[in-house]
Amino acid sequence: MSSEIVLGNGLQIITKSISHVRSIAVGIWVDAGSRYEAPSLNGISHFIEHLMFKGTARRTARQIAEALDEVGGQLNAFTTKEYTCYYARVLDEHFNLVIDVLNDMLFHSRFEVKDIDQERKVIIEEIKTYEDVPEELVHDLFTATIWPGHSLGRSVIGNQEVISNLSRQDIINFYQKYYVPGNIVIAVVGNFQPEIIIEKLEKTFGGLKGKTQPRSLVCPTAYSSVNCYFKDTELVHLCFGTQGLPFNDEKTYVFQLINIILGTGLSSRLFQEIREQRGLVYSIYSYPRAYRDTGLFGIYAGLSKENIATVITLIIKEIKKIQADGVSELELQRAKNHYRGNLLLSLESVIAQLGALGKSQLYLGRVISPEEVLEKINRVTREEIKEAANELLKTELFTLASIGPVNNGNALEKSIRETG
Repeated sequence: MSSEIVLGNGLQIITKSISHVRSIAVGIWVDAGSRYEAPSLNGISHFIEHLMFKGTARRTARQIAEALDEVGGQLNAFTTKEYTCYYARVLDEHFNLVIDVLNDMLFHSRFEVKDIDQERKVIIEEIKTYEDVPEELVHDLFTATIWPGHSLGRSVIGNQEVISNLSRQDIINFYQKYYVPGNIVIAVVGNFQPEIIIEKLEKTFGGLKGKTQPRSLVCPTAYSSVNCYFKDTELVHLCFGTQGLPFNDEKTYVFQLINIILGTGLSSRLFQEIREQRGLVYSIYSYPRAYRDTGLFGIYAGLSKENIATVITLIIKEIKKIQADGVSELELQRAKNHYRGNLLLSLESVIAQLGALGKSQLYLGRVISPEEVLEKINRVTREEIKEAANELLKTELFTLASIGPVNNGNALEKSIRETG
C-alpha cells in the first residue's frame, strides 16, 4: 500500500514500503520535458538533465559519480516529452546518502560555462549517434509527421543547431521556471520505516521555494500523411499509425489489450501473419504512447523495400479483421493474462514500482494500485475491443513515416488510401 503527502510548498511525496527487500529506490519527477520548449529551446530539458551530473558547490562531477558507485548503488536519469526523471537505487542503509546526492544535484548545480560547453559537445555526439540508428529515429520522424509544428512532434534530444546556440542564461531561465516544488513528485520504494523517510524528505525538500507558473496545453491536431526520408540502408524502417489516447482515458485499458493482440509478442497477429507465416519482415510490433491530453498508436516494421506495399496491406487487413469480426474469448483472455503477468512480474522490481508510482502521481494526482488496474483490465469485453478498434484505428487516416532507400511517398500514400 502506498501513501501520499503534499508538503506546504506543493511538492508531492509518494512512498511504498516493502519489508522483504534490502534495497531502496528514490525517484524525482520534474514536470518539464520537450513539450514545454519553444522551438529555439528544443532539447533544453534533456540538456539540463545532463548538467545535473556536472557538479555542485559541494561535489565535483567525479564525486557525484563516485558517491553511489562506492556503495554499489545506481544513479541515472532520463527525459521524455512531458517530464524529466532522476532516480537512484541503493541498499536501504544508504538512504540518507542517496537523498543528499539527489538534493545536491537537482537544487545546487552550478551550471558553469565550461561544463555547459563540454556537455554541449557530448549531446551533439549523442544526436549524431541517434541519427545513425534508423530503427529508433523513425519513431521521431513519425511523431513529427503526425504532429507537424507542435512541440509534441519535436525530438526530446533536440537538434545540433539549437543545442549549439543554447546559452547559460537560457538554461538558468528554463531551470528556474520548471524546477519548482509544485512541479515535482518524489517517490520512494523499498525497505524503510515510513515515518523516518517522511521526516527526512520534509526536512530536505520542505524549504524549497518557487511558484508554479500557469501553462496552457494545446492538444495537437493529427495529420494524415506519408513522409519518406531517404537513407542508404539495407532495410526500410517504417512506422505506421494514428493518434491514440491520453493517459487518463478509461478506454486506455481496452486499447492496451488491442495492442497486445495485434502487435505485442511472438504470438501477436501481426508477428504471426507477417513474419512467421510470410517472412516479409525482420521485425514488427505495435505500441501505444500516452500523454496528458492525447496519445499515439504506432506499428513499427523493419523490412526490404520491395515488401512495403504488401506489408502495409497486410497490417490494414489485420486491423480490419478485428474491426469486422472482433476477437475470440480465448484470444481476449490470453491478452488479459499477458497483461496481468507483465504487471505482477514488474512488482518484483523496486525500480519498476517506483516508475509506476511516480508517473501515476504526476499525470493523475493519485496512485493507481495494481489491483485497480487489473480490475479494469478484467472488465474489458469483446464488444468493447471491437468498438474501440473501429473508433480509434481508422486506417484510412493513418500516417506513415519511413527511413531507408525509398523516396516515392506519393505511391505509398496512394496504396494506403486505396487499401484503408
